[in-house]
Amino acid sequence: MDVEKAAETSPDNFRRRNVYSTPDGDNNSNEPPTPSVEKLFSGKVVPPWQSQLTLRAFVVSLILSVLFTFIVMKLNLTTGVIPSLNVSAGLLGFFFVKTWTKFLEKFGVLKQPFTRQENTVIQTCVVASSGIAFSGGFGSYILAMSSKIAHRGDKGFQHDIKDPRLGWMIGFLFVVSFLGLFSVVPLRKIMIIDFKLIYPSGTATAHLINSFHTPKGAKLAKKQVKTLGKFFTFSFLWGFFQWFFTGGQTCGFTNFPTFGLKAFASRFYFDFSATYVGVGMICPYLINISLLFGAILSWGIMWPLIETKKGQWYEVQLTQTMHGLQGYQIFIAIAIILGDGLYNFVKVFGRTIFGLYKQFQRKDSGAILPSDGQPNSEDSASQSFDDQRRTHYFLKDQIPNWVAVVGYVTIATVSIITLPHIFHSLKWYHVLVMYIIAPMLAFCNAYGCGLTDWSLASTYGKLAIFVIGAWAGASHGGIIAGLAACGVLMNIVATASDLSQDFKTGYMTLASPRSMFVSQIIGTAMGCIISPCVFWLFYKAFPDLGENTSQYMAPYGAIYRSMATLGVEGFGSLPKNCLTLCVIFFAGAMAVNGIRDFLGNKWARFIPIPMAMAIPFYIGGYFTIDMCVGSLILFLWQCTNKANADAFGPAVASGLICGDGIWTLPSSILALAGIRPPLCLQVVPRLKS
Repeated sequence: MDVEKAAETSPDNFRRRNVYSTPDGDNNSNEPPTPSVEKLFSGKVVPPWQSQLTLRAFVVSLILSVLFTFIVMKLNLTTGVIPSLNVSAGLLGFFFVKTWTKFLEKFGVLKQPFTRQENTVIQTCVVASSGIAFSGGFGSYILAMSSKIAHRGDKGFQHDIKDPRLGWMIGFLFVVSFLGLFSVVPLRKIMIIDFKLIYPSGTATAHLINSFHTPKGAKLAKKQVKTLGKFFTFSFLWGFFQWFFTGGQTCGFTNFPTFGLKAFASRFYFDFSATYVGVGMICPYLINISLLFGAILSWGIMWPLIETKKGQWYEVQLTQTMHGLQGYQIFIAIAIILGDGLYNFVKVFGRTIFGLYKQFQRKDSGAILPSDGQPNSEDSASQSFDDQRRTHYFLKDQIPNWVAVVGYVTIATVSIITLPHIFHSLKWYHVLVMYIIAPMLAFCNAYGCGLTDWSLASTYGKLAIFVIGAWAGASHGGIIAGLAACGVLMNIVATASDLSQDFKTGYMTLASPRSMFVSQIIGTAMGCIISPCVFWLFYKAFPDLGENTSQYMAPYGAIYRSMATLGVEGFGSLPKNCLTLCVIFFAGAMAVNGIRDFLGNKWARFIPIPMAMAIPFYIGGYFTIDMCVGSLILFLWQCTNKANADAFGPAVASGLICGDGIWTLPSSILALAGIRPPLCLQVVPRLKS
């Protein structure tokens, strides 16, 4: 969860694929020494890359992609906090295919055994597909273009809109989601073999898959899947039960004033969400405490104080608009996001430049980097058995560089022609400039991610909002141009780092780079169709989607719209004294990050993370209560039985998230069919006698 640490470097990107990470997400230490993994698998034949791409693998990937897309979409449209789901993807992929192969083996008709390479293909495909639900911007930049979000903002820009439609969303994703893959392909050997980048998330994923395919790991995986299934069932049935009591606005357990009506008015309550209890169990403790601290600071202290200035700082009738209290909530949150994002951009980019300098300095001093596709003899002699075997298979199936170049140029050409027809204010020269600089940004993001495990994709996207929006101009559709540019750049940069992580996973599981690349392409293609369809289901089933009173308020839609407005209009769009507060919080976010880095990991774990603090500034603190409950459950479990908690905690959390997430499918169908819940559970103040 841009912090995922359980997340990435921006709060709207609380989605990261790491399994093990440090509390601050800065995991750039060397892997601990372990016994030889490849000696355990030395007796097993590594199938050719074509055999790693099986029909059953893609059937399972399709099923899991739909499941995880619903989960990610629901999280996108509620709070934007998205945990890592790669453990669930790997675990469920292993379970489904293993069950199928055992069934065939029982009847003596099994033609191809299930391998860790095939497991890697499944996980890569599922994560690539469900990742489009996030990078596709359905809860952020695409929704920010809609009239629903525009009507909540500045009335001067309500004409600058583009409402979601299934056709253009699918077309847009197909022309922008593949460029990042082709841009990083020529760099795969440099990143993995020559520079030996760590990619902690990819490494952890590989360890997970390797462990599944040992006898001990397979036994544990079976127990973990059983646990996941139990809590999946409980979570699904709990969502079904709650549905019966939501027959009106502000009805149901999700609106129960747990701490009293006054606290409820300030959005402090436990909303009985199994999803966010599960998310809290996955996220590090510091993330959840930071969220709670941010909720208390904003809704407990700041907003009540600013409300006392009603009539002085803003007009009473503008309270729930961008020129009233809502403006302070959104723009101060944006200031924290930008401050934290800028600090981490400079930090990670600086490490990238320094890392490259050291690599090439080492090259100049005589440690020649191999460039002919084969390691030199000196390297081979110093490599461990695992490294030698992995390097051999990684270099065995090369992807010709001309494929990457031709693919990038072809898709870029189609995109330059197509995008101005989808977004009329985004001109061909805007797109051309982005595609010229995109490979460099993709390389920087992939390299920085390999060093630190931090992806700056959303930071590059926000940068595009301001640059292209200002370039296009307010009178020429600058808001839509900026938001569209955000989508273009964010997709390219995000997929580049994701594929690099996958190459690292494939390197450590002996999965061919070709099978990784093909799996990523197929998964991305699946996501370009599945994600818009799932979003369209939500969009049609819940007419109040995007409204402040909706269960799907999509907070980042308003935040991204406000960023675009700020980019084309300047600071004149801010309410009175809002700019001063924004500057204070912008500087504060950078200062807190600086203090965290200065003190080091030992003490940084006691200092809140600004990115996480920013999220409840606009949304409220209700979901942070759920997540803290999840943390408390895990903490107590670890106190009583740490081994069990570490082994089965992720399975319990995944079950809670998956069950409640998949309930949104039948609930959406019921809403489309016009079937309303029969009851309304509501708490009201007592009558005065």
